[in-house]
Amino acid sequence: MERDTAEVMAINALGFLASDADRIEAFLSLAGVSPSELRRSAGSAEFLAGVLDHLLQNESLLLEFCTTQGLDPTEPARARRQLPGASLDY
Repeated sequence: MERDTAEVMAINALGFLASDADRIEAFLSLAGVSPSELRRSAGSAEFLAGVLDHLLQNESLLLEFCTTQGLDPTEPARARRQLPGASLDY
């Protein structure tokens, strides 16, 4: 998977989180960012990596995202490996 494809998936994941008030509030709380910081950071590859990290740490959220996007549940982990700070666990 190319880095651009990984970033698009992460942007889609952010949109998925933002489409539900409870999901986005949980993400913002765990990430320690405010809505204004979210707007400023959303284009950063490092921030997008954090979005995928958030999904990958919650299986039910991951599966819901993959279902809505028509993705195999292994794809977000593949995307995460293309972004900064990836660990070997993905």
